[in-house]
Amino acid sequence: MTATDVPSRRRTSFFADFYRSAVGKKWVMAITGIILLAYVIAHTVGNLKIYLEIEASGVYEIDEYGHFLRDFLYPILPRHLFLWIMRVGLLIATIVHVHAAVALTYINRRARPIGYEGPRHYLVANYASRTMRWSGFIVLAFVLFHLADFTWGIQPFSPEGWEAGAVHANFLLTFSRLPVVALYVIANLALGLHLYHGAWSMFQSLGINRPRFNPWRRYFAIATAYAITLANISMPIAVYVGWIT
Repeated sequence: MTATDVPSRRRTSFFADFYRSAVGKKWVMAITGIILLAYVIAHTVGNLKIYLEIEASGVYEIDEYGHFLRDFLYPILPRHLFLWIMRVGLLIATIVHVHAAVALTYINRRARPIGYEGPRHYLVANYASRTMRWSGFIVLAFVLFHLADFTWGIQPFSPEGWEAGAVHANFLLTFSRLPVVALYVIANLALGLHLYHGAWSMFQSLGINRPRFNPWRRYFAIATAYAITLANISMPIAVYVGWIT
């Protein structure tokens, strides 16, 4: 066989080769996780405007916030364009994040076909990854329901009377239903668990893992998970019990 008979390997980019490795997938998970975490924090802070009083103009603070997002950077950009750019970016980040998570799970199972046997090893090495999987899929399913219920107004998920752009009114309609309130509470508990493990592990995935730094990683993960979970749970409960009208 001559040199010309040897099949040549197709060259790929550095990023494609890097992503094929487990380390590359962990980096991608960490970076996309940071993007999604930043969005969750911003989204939570914005939604907390539901607690603010109506303005003198007769418009609710949270409705003003929703209008601001739809017209952000207008007239530099057409109306709603920045919002759609953000949505597409978040969708791409979510798809890549989920793909990297599934691929890493497959790699780990191939490397260790027999699971952890001792309870100590299970708690230390396997509990986080298992909870990340199911909590992640619960959160993903919840996001789809949330979009259908609150953003798109799709029946039968959305309540009767839903109106595009009327954020405050839609809050009251959505959270007047006890099953939906319960769903939001359960989903946000899963989100909090996912955020805790994600905020803790993303530093390790990026190589920021020093014994002196680890306590701060834990404090950051706990504070982030608790703050977002409690804030998100408080809103549907406050509407349902009549604290927000």
